[in-house]
Amino acid sequence: MLCQCYAGRSPSTHRRRMASAVGVFFVLASIARASAQPVPVIRGHVVDPDHQPVVRATIQVDRGSRGPTTVLSDAQGRFEVPNPGAAPVTLRASAPGLVAAPVDVPAGTDVPLTLVLALTAVDERVVVTASQTGQTLSALADSVTVIDRADLESRQQFGLAQSLRSVPGLTLQQAGGPGAQTSLFLRGGESDFTLLLIDGVRANSLGGGLDLSQIPLADVDRIEVIRGPQSALHGGDAVAGVIQVITRTGGPPTVQATAEGGSRQLRRGAVSTTGEYGRVFWQAGADGFSEAGFTGPAPDGTAVSNDDARLWQAASTLGWRTTGGLDVRGTWRLVDTDRGVPGPAGSDPAQRFASVDRTSRNLTRRQTGAARLSHPWFSRDSRVRQRTDVDLSEFTLASAGGTFPSEGYTRRRHVRTQTDVAASSAAGLSAGADWMHEEGGSTFITASGQAMPVARQQLGLFAESRLPLHPRLTMVAGARAERIARDPLPGDPLGWTPRPAFLRDLRWSFNPKVTAQWLVAGSGAGRTTRLHAAAGAGIRPPDAFEMAFTDNDGLRPERSRSIDVGLAQTLSDGRVHLDATAFFNTFDDLIIAVGRSFTGVSRWRTDNIANARARGLELTGAWRPSRMWSLQGHYTFTASAVLAVDGTASAPAPYTVGERLLRRPTHQGGLDAQFTRGRLSAFGQWQWRGQTLDAEPFWGPSGGLYANPAYALVNAGVAVTVRGRLAVTGRVMNLGNARYEEVLGYPSPGRIITLGLRIAAGR
Repeated sequence: MLCQCYAGRSPSTHRRRMASAVGVFFVLASIARASAQPVPVIRGHVVDPDHQPVVRATIQVDRGSRGPTTVLSDAQGRFEVPNPGAAPVTLRASAPGLVAAPVDVPAGTDVPLTLVLALTAVDERVVVTASQTGQTLSALADSVTVIDRADLESRQQFGLAQSLRSVPGLTLQQAGGPGAQTSLFLRGGESDFTLLLIDGVRANSLGGGLDLSQIPLADVDRIEVIRGPQSALHGGDAVAGVIQVITRTGGPPTVQATAEGGSRQLRRGAVSTTGEYGRVFWQAGADGFSEAGFTGPAPDGTAVSNDDARLWQAASTLGWRTTGGLDVRGTWRLVDTDRGVPGPAGSDPAQRFASVDRTSRNLTRRQTGAARLSHPWFSRDSRVRQRTDVDLSEFTLASAGGTFPSEGYTRRRHVRTQTDVAASSAAGLSAGADWMHEEGGSTFITASGQAMPVARQQLGLFAESRLPLHPRLTMVAGARAERIARDPLPGDPLGWTPRPAFLRDLRWSFNPKVTAQWLVAGSGAGRTTRLHAAAGAGIRPPDAFEMAFTDNDGLRPERSRSIDVGLAQTLSDGRVHLDATAFFNTFDDLIIAVGRSFTGVSRWRTDNIANARARGLELTGAWRPSRMWSLQGHYTFTASAVLAVDGTASAPAPYTVGERLLRRPTHQGGLDAQFTRGRLSAFGQWQWRGQTLDAEPFWGPSGGLYANPAYALVNAGVAVTVRGRLAVTGRVMNLGNARYEEVLGYPSPGRIITLGLRIAAGR
């Protein structure tokens, strides 16, 4: 079943709490004092293979005890790195398609450096989602994909779902056109098995519900996708993996704007600014999108309407940092959407089409506020650092019009503190605590006729150790103990599904994770062979409806166990990169409605007795034959299967044991090509998805299971800089006008042509 993500309209008291939390940290920043003594710096400039300056190159600074940080080169390719410590540092410079070999800089060096970039198929960068501290990509044994801002701009992508379609192991199911409900299945997991973070703040509803159509990409620096269970790091809902969207802050002051228009009355506009002045850094922006949606004929020949969509977003970050290592920042984000819901108006395999819904609409509102304080212990050169995060969120989803108008919500308060101890640049220990209070409610969740929220608290205690066992062998081991407490829930004996009163429920969960990487051959970026492996566990506590519509007061979290093993090979002086990863996932304690078939197995209406598995292979390849051209390809094979219910030889109806999981294709893949020369840049994409097993559109799985045919798409686009920072953009999505349905019964868009303007100043 497709998941729904609740997004929220915050009451005034909740907004005051957000403001108070952010205000506390800015008060702390205002009373902090920077050291008055002059701070030495490392100066240099970054050039490309032709020794031309590289603008906005990323220089990663590894200080060992303080972890990696980054700075950007200016319009002349120059950079300055504050170096207050007495220890040597390592610099790694990179730009899209270019990378420099690491440079070790002894303490006290004041000779200007020249970092020469060479072509590379995979950029080196710091990843913050796969470990408790930021680690460079080559140091990670996890299955990681990073999509940076250059990729997003060159492919002209403005929504999260669009950007993820080239990531191996991910399957996206969009029930219609842009703005329609979009679910994600990662390595065969369910649609609520992936945790989504935006600058470290959870975007899932209570229980993991996630709709990617509500996540626009405004002023994004990069997207990090970590495949495999990550509950040892991030707690609940990270059953199959984690996706984090990281926005830009700081750097040279920049203002940019975009305006687009195209087929289906598509309109989009965005404006944003980022930068830093002295010790203050910021980001602020807003963007909006609207389109008319599908207006073709329904199965009975009547015209479809009420498929239009609108989205509006605003976000801002303001922070202050000192040369002594103190960093304090506050973030606010608001997303508001309005989408028509005409219902399934495409394939009708069981001949059950009734009519188009011309009145139902989904209205969502998501608001978050967050604050972060990071600082070293004792002194600016300390090997111990502390980071504390506080965030408040509220998501609401209202269904207006139609037969059953309703409103649902998720409210969340979250505090996390973490201590990092670095023995060296490769070895260290991190530990901390993570507390979260969530409550979810709906018009349909009641007690004695009154709305009744479902609330729980989670306390996680975690630790992670990074161990260089050998110059060529590294291992990371971590674990998290989770305390999950659900508040008492009054009974509802007169409800449509009667519920007894539930006492407070308390459970503990232990989730380990271990990764290892062995450098078989090579020591630089030009030609290396790496073996990597990871194993871990994940949990997903029940959502509000699962807790409210059952007579089982002991529902446990759903769980996963996963192992993946891979081989990565770099060839041709870094211009070719290949990776093959096999994964083996088992999903246990899945929550299902028991039904009459399993009354002898469980005495409850719902229980943790279903199981499934997914095994597969992910293949990726990247080739950069020249600075102008970049080619990437990916293929995923997934063998998923429904397993027998505990204590039986049968699967939940209408499934059979061994049948593949719903909406998970066995085969999928794609190719991406990018070209840049002077003022011209262009991209081309080929995306292919094999046949899937899908549900009858009107009654769901209970109405029968049907094959959803395979499809292939071609997308292309071009951008031309006509003057200064002004560029004209154009793209064609679904160039061949293919007719297909990602979700059976919901027509996907035909050919869409879009033209736009993009302008930037101060970069």
